[in-house]
Amino acid sequence: MPRSPLPDYGVSFFSILVTIRGQSAIPETVVGSMVGAGIFSLPARFGGATGPFGAIVAWLIAGGGMLMLAFVFQSLAIRKPDLDAGIYAYAKAGFGNYLGFAAAFGFWAGTCLGNTTYFVLIKSTLGAVFPIFGDGNTPQAVAASSVILWAFHFMILRGIKEAAFINKVVTIAKILPIFLFIIIVAFAFKADLFTGSFWGGGAYNAGEVFNQVRSTMLVTVFVFIGIEGASVYSRFAKRREDVGWATVMGFIGVLCLLVLVTLLPYGVMLRPELAELRQPSMAGVLRFIVGDWGAWFVSVGLIVSVLGAYLAWSLLAAEVLYSASKSELVPKWLGIENKNQVPVAALWLTNILVQVFLISTLFAQEAFNLALEMTSAMTLIPYVLVAGYALKLTLTRETYLSGDRDRGWDLTWAGIATIYTIFMIVAGGLTHVLLSCILFAPGTLLFIFARREQARQVFTAAEIAIFAVILGGAGIGIYALATGVIAI
Repeated sequence: MPRSPLPDYGVSFFSILVTIRGQSAIPETVVGSMVGAGIFSLPARFGGATGPFGAIVAWLIAGGGMLMLAFVFQSLAIRKPDLDAGIYAYAKAGFGNYLGFAAAFGFWAGTCLGNTTYFVLIKSTLGAVFPIFGDGNTPQAVAASSVILWAFHFMILRGIKEAAFINKVVTIAKILPIFLFIIIVAFAFKADLFTGSFWGGGAYNAGEVFNQVRSTMLVTVFVFIGIEGASVYSRFAKRREDVGWATVMGFIGVLCLLVLVTLLPYGVMLRPELAELRQPSMAGVLRFIVGDWGAWFVSVGLIVSVLGAYLAWSLLAAEVLYSASKSELVPKWLGIENKNQVPVAALWLTNILVQVFLISTLFAQEAFNLALEMTSAMTLIPYVLVAGYALKLTLTRETYLSGDRDRGWDLTWAGIATIYTIFMIVAGGLTHVLLSCILFAPGTLLFIFARREQARQVFTAAEIAIFAVILGGAGIGIYALATGVIAI
């Protein structure tokens, strides 16, 4: 029997549209996954990097590129309905077992890093009241986060249906602060402040704008992570067409929220003031406008919302490992379920890795920013492979009939999405590539164990070359960390 779907604990105002259309509530997975910690941090992240013009350019690039990726997921959901848990299944189908594993591992490890940002942000929020939590990476903050981590772990093991009441609480906690923020900031908006920082305070030339935009690239990826949510749970959809529709509709709604939350603060505070705000910076903007109650409102909503988002992402991460085990990309034991149909082995490994990342934040100067950027860097790997697979289908004409008009559009979407995701990896910088290699190198042991378990050849010749590059990158990364060339 197929497993019963794991309910999503994100929230979406698109659930109304779902009811009208009579479709399954998969858009909630997309929006609920994307609207998490990232949106609450945008004012300071963009304020420290660029002005309104650079922000507009960044969102045009990110919005356009991610929309193409959304179209890719839409097309693949229809053309390859047999590929469930698409975030890695597409990579495996297009490029072989090892790159399929790399997509699954990249998404899973990126999710674990993303969960770490949730804990850092919660403790940073509490740090405004309780100084012992600092910016979320003090020993006290790590200890408190660890208690929450394992409390959620054992709650999930008991059966997630017992925690269904969280859904309604998270719905209110997530939507109200964001919409209240947009409304209040819109009323307080001053055009002269906005235009005063429009060019970012630097010399207005192509090089300066590029540098400003480049520094925002990974954060734009971070806030869109979750666009694949419907694809991961695609096997639970009543109709595969719903998966593509959910992905695109969820993306458009989230993009509108992100742009408003990013641009409006430039009209109420100077750019240097925005850059100096502690996270969550959305709370700092409201404090500037209405006083402490605004900051408290956002902070309380953020904590409840982020805890709910953490629950959703824990399930999503465990689901990827569970599905990968069924596809024989990781060892069989990661597909073990308990009596409550929870993928228990995958959940244990997920939360153990989150715990390791939490401990590592003790040694990071800017734990939240590092975890955010590494989440983006790791997740871009499967995104590149998914876009590349869609491009491969259009070039080889697989699933396309002669004269099929959709092929031209799909070729355009896939081509742009592939270029965009590769550009984002390059724009993120060599540091993040090397740090990603440090994670991928030992992670490949899961793939090696799985292949030996199946008594199959571990690597093809091409896969050996890819693994050698990863090992080389990991070695360079470790040396750079040890010598201080890379500082975290």
